[in-house]
Amino acid sequence: MKVFKFGGASVKDAEGVRNLASIVRNYQDNLVIVVSAMGKTTNLLESLTKNYFNGNNDGLNVNLNTLKHFHFQIIEDLFGNLFIEVFQEISSIFGLIEIRFKRLPSLDYDFEYDQIVSLGELLSTKIVSAYLNFSGIHNQWMDVRQVLRTDATWREGNIDWSLSPGLVRSQFNFETNRIYLTQGFIGATITDQTTTLGREGSDYTAAVLANLLNAESVTIWKDVPGIMNADPNKFDSTQKLDMLSYREAVEMTYYGAKVIHPKTMKPLVEKDIPLYVRSFIEPDREGSVICRIDHVMNYVPVFITKEDLILITISPSDFSFIAEESISKIYKLFALHRVKVDLVQQSAMNFSVAIDRPERGFDLLIGELKKKFVVHYNEGLELMTIRYYTEDVIRQMTCDRTVFVAQRTRTTARFLMK
Repeated sequence: MKVFKFGGASVKDAEGVRNLASIVRNYQDNLVIVVSAMGKTTNLLESLTKNYFNGNNDGLNVNLNTLKHFHFQIIEDLFGNLFIEVFQEISSIFGLIEIRFKRLPSLDYDFEYDQIVSLGELLSTKIVSAYLNFSGIHNQWMDVRQVLRTDATWREGNIDWSLSPGLVRSQFNFETNRIYLTQGFIGATITDQTTTLGREGSDYTAAVLANLLNAESVTIWKDVPGIMNADPNKFDSTQKLDMLSYREAVEMTYYGAKVIHPKTMKPLVEKDIPLYVRSFIEPDREGSVICRIDHVMNYVPVFITKEDLILITISPSDFSFIAEESISKIYKLFALHRVKVDLVQQSAMNFSVAIDRPERGFDLLIGELKKKFVVHYNEGLELMTIRYYTEDVIRQMTCDRTVFVAQRTRTTARFLMK
């Protein structure tokens, strides 16, 4: 049995759905197909959630109409004038959204986020499943929320590894169906409240299902020929990395490489399941593989960039040293505000951190820090990580740039720059 994951770019329009069907048609294996929300649907749903939570009804209605038009246009492009059940199913999902928006939101933004943004995956999988069946590729649509149970950490749901295995194995029964099609990114609590697993979490869903079903492999179908040594949208002359170790993949995702979700590796390593990254544009190409490698690999320099970071420099207000007690208080505040820390540097008097820009509450965080510390910050910075660097490469990447923080180990150099 194999697990395939198709991201939003692969199903951004009717032609993408047809292409997915042509890829699936070439395989006679038992398959679990994990599909993300279509195109930029998640971004649109995030905007819709903000408008709903903030009481902006005009913006909400614009978002909702755009969302409806986008999905119904894909249905029309796929099925023409044929009256099919999926049209009613999609209409029903939008009906539930509209009912929700007639009442006031709760006081928990992250809870509302999970209930609304998760609908993107339900919309996409209903349409893709219907088209596969329409094309003669029989598949069983599965609501992954019935089998992947999580805790109630909204937007970062943690898989319940005691409940989920039995539920997954009982529902994915390959004696009666060869192909199952389900959602990435989402799960549910034991009380059936929808959760999400973190932005871009569909990769993680594929890895978890592969682990629980003892899959032969996971394949992530993307719009690039494989895992590249840099983002081809930002760098010229990128190179494909044919093979990576699990450890190298974890390092790359930790530093911000977007090729796979950071949590993806652990479930695969536990069962020694290889992960393939292949192009849905050129599906006959081999792509890249992440697997167990016991020998030393010689990699070309790998470039990973993260943008719009904030450097916060924190100093004691009483001219004392930065000590463990102070750092503990700082991290407690970061955890409370769910801040993602990308880089840390400490001196006797300063504790500096580079963080992702929080979606909400940054001013509140700074206000809390200023109650106990002197705080300065710089915005709009880029963090560049270079794995397997050379001095020439560092000079090329940092010339004519203002470097705020520089760090090096034997294999990795990191620069926070303007």
